[in-house]
Amino acid sequence: MSVTMKSSSILDPAAGRDQIDVERALAEIRAGRPVALRGRDPVLALSAEALDDTTTALLAPLAGTGARLVLPAPRLRRLGVPERTEPGAVALSALDPARIEILALRLDGRIDAPVAPASAGDEAALALMALAQVLPAVLVVPGEAAPPGTLSVEAGAVARYPARQAAALRPVSRAPVPLAGAPDSEFVVFRGGEGLRDQVAVVIGRPDLSEPVAVRLHSACLTGDLFGSLKCDCGDQLRGTAGWMAQHGGGIVLYLDQEGRGNGLANKIRAYDLQARGLDTYEADEALGFGLDQRRFDFAAAMLTALGVTRVRLVSNNPEKAASLEAAGLTVVETQRALGRITPENIRYLTAKRDRAGHALDLDAFACSEA
Repeated sequence: MSVTMKSSSILDPAAGRDQIDVERALAEIRAGRPVALRGRDPVLALSAEALDDTTTALLAPLAGTGARLVLPAPRLRRLGVPERTEPGAVALSALDPARIEILALRLDGRIDAPVAPASAGDEAALALMALAQVLPAVLVVPGEAAPPGTLSVEAGAVARYPARQAAALRPVSRAPVPLAGAPDSEFVVFRGGEGLRDQVAVVIGRPDLSEPVAVRLHSACLTGDLFGSLKCDCGDQLRGTAGWMAQHGGGIVLYLDQEGRGNGLANKIRAYDLQARGLDTYEADEALGFGLDQRRFDFAAAMLTALGVTRVRLVSNNPEKAASLEAAGLTVVETQRALGRITPENIRYLTAKRDRAGHALDLDAFACSEA
């Protein structure tokens, strides 16, 4: 199976200065340093989880009037702002790390100041946090002043980054990798897409590209795929699908860097902590400020197209994946369920996926056996 996508380079002028600036800005945010966002509404942005004594001392002289904590709608609803559907900004009279932690993260936090509509700069700052996969809460200082050496990026470049990243997707390496249950397998590694690392297409057997190809879009799950966590069925679905493809004419598993439904590993573990305190998987994400699902699958369609796939038999319980591939121009001729173990530890998680996100899961037999 050949790959038809053209290679590119970060040094290619067509890649654009903006794209490089955003990538560097993401590294700055993840390292806990502020980033200046240029545009009609210039702001200085710092991840709320990076605020400590050092960054407080650095930013306090710049705060003056207008410093604010920008939060997404789900977090504001959790804090007691009913029916909030848009991000908002909570005024900060002082840079108080303890107060900001309560508003940004604590389960028992409550709004203690007026919430203003988020400005264009606020929304760009929040989008940068999402791309960096840090907590979706951002300390914003308005204006163009910034500490010496602060990286700056055009706010519009942040909004354009995901689509450009998907368009820049390219293969960088490939090799045979025999797997347990699927010894005739090949890994094709792509750079780009949605996440911060490489994406992998696992080609199992010799699928016939003139026919619909069995495909699974599998979002990375460190806890389930590698460590066998009992909180989910991800590892079972991954290995079970690979084995099934090996016995039924081959197929392709796309292993995508989308840990925690696109929220990132640190936020996924934060959500696990909230689940241990009684919330279901979606309630926990919402308490942290996330929507139902942050993932995109347009770049997955681009990977399949590069591999020569035009028609798909999708192995998935998630109706959004089929809709996304269709929207990207592929034909999904059918879907079939991906099966995993149902256990006392994951039954609530699976029930939430069925009831909140419409996943095709049959849990009745397990419920009867537990009765």
